[in-house]
Amino acid sequence: MRVTADVLVGLVAALHAYFLVLEMFLWERAAGRKLSGFDAALARATAPLAANQGLYNGFLAAGLVWGLIAAEPTGFQAQVFFLSCVIVAGLYGAATANRRILIAQALPGALALGAVLLAR
Repeated sequence: MRVTADVLVGLVAALHAYFLVLEMFLWERAAGRKLSGFDAALARATAPLAANQGLYNGFLAAGLVWGLIAAEPTGFQAQVFFLSCVIVAGLYGAATANRRILIAQALPGALALGAVLLAR
């Protein structure tokens, strides 16, 4: 179960690294506009906000990677904390921005957290 948990945590970290790239560097390009549904003008106007959001996603990814490489009990604690942050952010995003965030962010975080707790 430990391997499954580590793989799921790694996938959630990779997902948030991908969000960082989309929001910080690709927001005004086709991939970012497809994600947001914004036209070029709105994407340009919201790019600083998206970049800030991308930076936070990068912090989540970094925290999860730290949780994977840190010795116990720190690794476990970091994974639980950062996965909990991912879930809360996903729930908030689904409630306030787009319901798809529930599936794209909160669900993977919850699956990974469940695996981490079961592997303990």
